[in-house]
Amino acid sequence: MPLNSKIILYKKQIRKEMLYKLQSQSGQDRLKKSRVIKDKLFGLKEFKKAKYVIVYVSLSDEVNTHILIDESIRMGKIVGVPVVERGKRELIISQISDRIRQLEIGPYGLNQPKKDEIRPISRDEMELVLVPGIAFDERGNRLGRGKGYYDRFLKKLPESALTIGLCFDFQKTESVPTLPHDIPVRKLISN
Repeated sequence: MPLNSKIILYKKQIRKEMLYKLQSQSGQDRLKKSRVIKDKLFGLKEFKKAKYVIVYVSLSDEVNTHILIDESIRMGKIVGVPVVERGKRELIISQISDRIRQLEIGPYGLNQPKKDEIRPISRDEMELVLVPGIAFDERGNRLGRGKGYYDRFLKKLPESALTIGLCFDFQKTESVPTLPHDIPVRKLISN
């Protein structure tokens, strides 16, 4: 079996195990741990300094970013969230000012801005980018959900943008298998 095929199978195995752990966690535990992660993020000098903060809109089993988005907007940050362009297999980032009013369910069950609410943010303005993942290792390698949207997006970010993976402690693993197109994050924050 070719090496790439072995890596793909290993990724599928890790993804399955981590998704089980994510879905087994109680909502109360998830929220409590998410608040700890938010507080750590808000304590970073890079976060305090950033004018533009790019935040993924969490799914129900991920680190809850809804509170993080709402508080960042209240703090006066310019908050951008991903919009999946399914036909292009690309992410664009749109500024929002009201998560509840501006978002709707889009492709893959992800919340994203309604079509008439899309306000693109230039990649050059992106200072701090929060990145989801199923698993991370200490070198910042990440395992996503397998569609490659974030790898393609991260590859095009300016070098100055700080990429941060948010995860629960149990999502950190000794080593995440990688392929040449996989892009790591520069920092990790967990509970």
